[in-house]
Amino acid sequence: MSDAVDVDELRTWLEDGYASSVRTAYLILGNRSDAEDAVQESFLRAWKFRDSLATGSSFKPWLYRVVVNTCNSKLRKEIPHRNRRRPDDEVDDVAMIEDPIGRVTLSYDVISALKDLPAHLRVVVVLRYYADLSEHDIAIVIGRQPGTVKSRLNEARRRLALHPALQSEAPGSINARKERRS
Repeated sequence: MSDAVDVDELRTWLEDGYASSVRTAYLILGNRSDAEDAVQESFLRAWKFRDSLATGSSFKPWLYRVVVNTCNSKLRKEIPHRNRRRPDDEVDDVAMIEDPIGRVTLSYDVISALKDLPAHLRVVVVLRYYADLSEHDIAIVIGRQPGTVKSRLNEARRRLALHPALQSEAPGSINARKERRS
């Protein structure tokens, strides 16, 4: 009976968290295959150590902590030794990821700007705006104080606001496309 419960629990984990975890990992790593590898490794690690989740603790921040730690390990160890992005590994890959709420479409300009952020800023932006975690949950995920999360989010927003791809004068920017449609 225990095996059936375990399989059901694992199925629930995958249904509830796999797509958003892949999307989060992709936005951190910038490459779909790296993201899928990181998430598979994360889910295996999380499953193996599921008993370490304290009773009453929230599952979502704990799982994202495992995903982010795995992504950070990849950024430190594996990815610097090779090109992080193939030409065909672009925004369309993220849009193809199934999401129970609907398909996710991300702007190329936003992804380009995100990729230019340092990893410690990119992680908090992705967790806040794409994984929809609260600042408190992000603090748990990255193992920092909530004030650090708030500071990093402010710095990331400042840098994104100044990024050329997101400036109204930039030919491919969001604002420029809106102006052309008018």
